[in-house]
Amino acid sequence: MLLNPINDAALDQIFRNARTQNGFLDEPVSDDTLKALYDLFIFGPTSANCEPARIIFVRTDEAKERLYPHLMESNQQKVKEAPVTAIIGFDTLFYNHLPDLFHDETAKSWFEGEEKTGNVTAFRNSTLQGAYFMIAARALGLDCGPMSGFDNDGVDQEFWPDGQIKSNFLCTIGHGDPSKVFERHARLPYETVCELI
Repeated sequence: MLLNPINDAALDQIFRNARTQNGFLDEPVSDDTLKALYDLFIFGPTSANCEPARIIFVRTDEAKERLYPHLMESNQQKVKEAPVTAIIGFDTLFYNHLPDLFHDETAKSWFEGEEKTGNVTAFRNSTLQGAYFMIAARALGLDCGPMSGFDNDGVDQEFWPDGQIKSNFLCTIGHGDPSKVFERHARLPYETVCELI
């Protein structure tokens, strides 16, 4: 059942007025806020409730130093300034949790031994979860800076060396510095993107 739409102020905060951040103010993000962020985004739907996303919150100077060598130079300052950078990855063996997450007791067998199908499912759904992550962060009053521009293999070796979890993308979070936000870029019109058939 659909509920009433949220109000325009909330829609503005999450979508219309929210911007991709390129720099952050020197304001921390608490452990409680990160837990609240998790408690929201985890309710976003995934296929068969598979929940493959795995996240490392990079906060300390030491952890940032481990991440810097794997970033494009233009992204290093962004990570340095951000109170937190989330490495959003996916568990290639996510299906081991399906007996606890999904009502169909055969669900694990859909992916076990099917590496290609499993990895496609894990990547797709962790991407969805990454989007829910950013929506939840904005809903909590945080700003986000999603980014590619890094060496996935290098990040995986550094932070998930056993090979089971693979990185998808990075997302800086905190309170954005308005002086470092670009002008709003264009968006494609409805007619270009959507088709009614």
